[in-house]
Amino acid sequence: MNIPLTMRSIVERAYRFFPKKEIVTRTENGLFRYTYRDFYERVVRLGNALARLGIQKGDRVATFAWNHHRHLEAYFAIPCMGAVLHTVNIRLSPEHIVYILNHAEDQLLLLDEALIPIIEPLQEQFKTVKGYIIMTDKPELPATRLQPAYHYEQLLAEADATPRFPDDIDENDPMGMCYTSATTGMPKGVVYTHRGIYLHSLVIGLADTIGLSERDTIMPIVPMFHANAWGMPFAATMFGSKQVYPGVAPTPKDFVQLIQDEKMTISAGLPTIWIGVLQELEKGDYDVSHLKTVLCGGSAAPKSLIRTFEEKYGIVMLHAYGMTETSPLAVARLKSYQESLPLEERLNIRATQGLLVPGLELRVVGENGDVAWNGQEMGELYLRGNWIADAYYRDERTKETFVDGWLRTGDVATIDEEGFIRLVDRTKDLVKSGGEWISSVDLENALMAHPAVLEAAVIAVPHPKWHERPLACVVLKPGYEGKVGKDELLDFIRPQFAKWWIPDDLVFLPEIPKTSVGKFLKRGLREQFRDHYQSSS
Repeated sequence: MNIPLTMRSIVERAYRFFPKKEIVTRTENGLFRYTYRDFYERVVRLGNALARLGIQKGDRVATFAWNHHRHLEAYFAIPCMGAVLHTVNIRLSPEHIVYILNHAEDQLLLLDEALIPIIEPLQEQFKTVKGYIIMTDKPELPATRLQPAYHYEQLLAEADATPRFPDDIDENDPMGMCYTSATTGMPKGVVYTHRGIYLHSLVIGLADTIGLSERDTIMPIVPMFHANAWGMPFAATMFGSKQVYPGVAPTPKDFVQLIQDEKMTISAGLPTIWIGVLQELEKGDYDVSHLKTVLCGGSAAPKSLIRTFEEKYGIVMLHAYGMTETSPLAVARLKSYQESLPLEERLNIRATQGLLVPGLELRVVGENGDVAWNGQEMGELYLRGNWIADAYYRDERTKETFVDGWLRTGDVATIDEEGFIRLVDRTKDLVKSGGEWISSVDLENALMAHPAVLEAAVIAVPHPKWHERPLACVVLKPGYEGKVGKDELLDFIRPQFAKWWIPDDLVFLPEIPKTSVGKFLKRGLREQFRDHYQSSS
């Protein structure tokens, strides 16, 4: 039967089959709890409220918000009433925020009260935004220069609770969009369809991927503005999982407290998040025994981080791989016959980006075509599938990235005989020294295995003789400053690499600059240290 795969079927399933299950949000007034039954009624009311404000099928409606239950309501209300959910990164520069709202031609903007000061100075530059819906716990509309401004809860209270979702939504219609957090140039828009998100949600529930189920309690730490929080809110709603959201400006302590108190079983975030969580665990007395899986993506997780979670806390860290253009794809679960391997070999597999999930195809393309599956030959990772974007939204850069039906990811990878993908680097972050390639990721992971190292980023720096040489930038854990020198750290990694791979120098920094989604901002480091070897030669 040709039944369309839409967001409406997901939210209605949650309402019919899991009306008693909870959704929890941390707020400044404590924890807010309600059920999928309550959630569904509010989704209906929000959809009807948006229609009253003039939103029609195909219109873009933007959100500018942290992770909480109101944002989750927008995740479903906007696409279920036929509009397009546009999640906007709250950490972008003002220039980029203005660009993407104008480029997407957003009609309305839903935003948190705490983020009003970011948007107010920009409103005169927005060309299409016709109103602002303020999400707040306060009973009255906060003071704001935004015009016209609406109180989210008042809009819902005044809206009809009768479902009026249109029946003519096609599964290939757009349901959402997100812009890349571009490190160069303007962000690029990626459009998601109902069908793509529905299929991706199903895959998240497969036992050999994440295995999300009704029995789980899940907390997406990854921002809801970042690639749909890797699709976790959609999948959790589909399966009736209990969902917990950390709210506005959470800290590692907030994360760990919620993991303990709500008996979390699955959570998802970037390596920088898990490094902070681990620090909090090590200085506090928490019970996190219910947490069975943490999903780690966005950048490569150090093997030392994977080891500590597994050995000390009994928590399996699954390595997910994805992009704004893809949603998470590959998960590094061991195959059944690999479970009996020695610990070090198992950790080496867990530190890869894993096996491609069902429904997708890959190629790893080197200078001479597809590389051999031997774990050694490097090439650029190409992907295609039902939830992979096929173009950028109204952007001529499409032809550079989407070639012959494949997405060129820009990631350099190897693939071994078992099919496990290992990211070597981003194409722009590889170090080419004397005509040979050096992986900054491998060096970073080796450095972060040292007990004194909190973060490490390795960059390519111009060199008068070798074209480029690696430079290591390191942040030490508290208490190690002045006690550990660069020679000790370089000697620590020396046995693992060829001599010419070892960085010529190592610098200590108070922090590594981050992108708007928490990844290391290597471009900033390259600019800061571009003359480092020129001046020292």
